Amino acid sequence: MKPAELFAAAAVIVTATFGISHYLAPKFDDTSTSETVKNPAHLPSNTSPQVANPTQPVTANAAMLRLEDDGHYWASADVDGTHVRFMVDTGASTVALTYADARRIGLDPDALDYSWRIRTAGGEVFGASVQLSTVRIGRVEVHDVEAMVLRDGLTQSLLGMTFLSQLDSYEFRRANLILRQ
Repeated sequence: MKPAELFAAAAVIVTATFGISHYLAPKFDDTSTSETVKNPAHLPSNTSPQVANPTQPVTANAAMLRLEDDGHYWASADVDGTHVRFMVDTGASTVALTYADARRIGLDPDALDYSWRIRTAGGEVFGASVQLSTVRIGRVEVHDVEAMVLRDGLTQSLLGMTFLSQLDSYEFRRANLILRQ
């Protein structure tokens, strides 16, 4: 990603986060039956998972997120071996990590180069470019994900297009977001 593109991506991420004041924990609907599976990650490998409409199969490498009461899709992800809660943001060009989440996944946020100036409606913030080895949501696993760590100005980590664009597809179906690989 070129510096100008990274700057624009970070600006979109930060702008998208301002004004969001209330977040709920991510939820998977674990009330699945043998015909309607809400979290394909818990299926045996020989099971063909299905969602919402039992005639519409989801591939084995799929994850389903439900629309939460706050109007957002939340993903419970494993990032380089550590749980991180992301708000899915299809308008964000890159994955963005909060300072705290960066520390939790083993990065040293104090040693990063916050040379990216990002102007948002809420003011100017600084970001550092990083590479995440693995981001996994259920059975969907993406490697070498470009991301930004924001020193401040970001209250929630965002799952943006540097992750989503590496999927085979993502689909909004009623109150579900289906990630396919």
